[in-house]
Amino acid sequence: MSKILITGSEGQLGKCFQAIAREFPEYELIFASKSNFDITNLKSFKSFYNQKKFNGIINCAAYSNVTKAQHDIKKSEELNGKGVKNLVEFTEKNKLFLIHFSTDYVFDGAKGQYSEEDATNPINEYGRTKLEGEQYLAKNSNDSLIIRTNVLYDYASNSNASFLNWIVHSLNDKKVINVVDDQINNPTWTMSLAIVIDRAIQTELNGFIHWGDADWISRYEFALKIAESFNLKKDLIEPIKTAELKQTAIRPLKGGLSTIYAEKILNLEPPKIEHCLHQLKK
Repeated sequence: MSKILITGSEGQLGKCFQAIAREFPEYELIFASKSNFDITNLKSFKSFYNQKKFNGIINCAAYSNVTKAQHDIKKSEELNGKGVKNLVEFTEKNKLFLIHFSTDYVFDGAKGQYSEEDATNPINEYGRTKLEGEQYLAKNSNDSLIIRTNVLYDYASNSNASFLNWIVHSLNDKKVINVVDDQINNPTWTMSLAIVIDRAIQTELNGFIHWGDADWISRYEFALKIAESFNLKKDLIEPIKTAELKQTAIRPLKGGLSTIYAEKILNLEPPKIEHCLHQLKK
């Protein structure tokens, strides 16, 4: 049985992995939050490893607040850059496998549906620091996998960072909400991503892959699908342009990730949003 450390367990992705851990009984998952494991501190690695003796790490720890990263550059670099360097140093020294998550924000959003071969060009500090981390990992790690993904969602996480949670809670409270109709991605259910991770571990896959689910749609269209699936009022959702939000961190508009390579090498097919939302509602 693989004994795997999940870092960043209190973040959106970490919480989702906690919720679906029972679906993967072949793994012993150890969940670590910043309170007991700090990826920016190598002493934390050594202490935790001596206690738990895991044989792989799935890194969910990241500074993922795009707006705050634009202002708190040092903290973003610490987690997304230095933290990843520590992960690489530790896993290489102890011969552990490493799975690390990155984002379509390493691209500029000029064309969308990016493949693994497309040139990166981040346009905000979050994307820049995530690129810094993944570049160091790719150059210095022999047994690792970088999975770029986008617009992760789940309802089990009970996280304020979850787009799905925000839509459902807002509409349940009868709030009118503005959702951008010019940011396009292929939103990814965390269970879909978990299946990718399982298959990647089984096949000992290294390198880079992209994963997102089947629908390439705007955030506004995604919000409408959520409302329809959860029997909520769609007329409370109003479309807005990204420029109208006047955000300090520029967002890529045409994002999303091509999964052609991952589908082929892992023999998987990305699910449709309607299917994912139906499963979540159940």
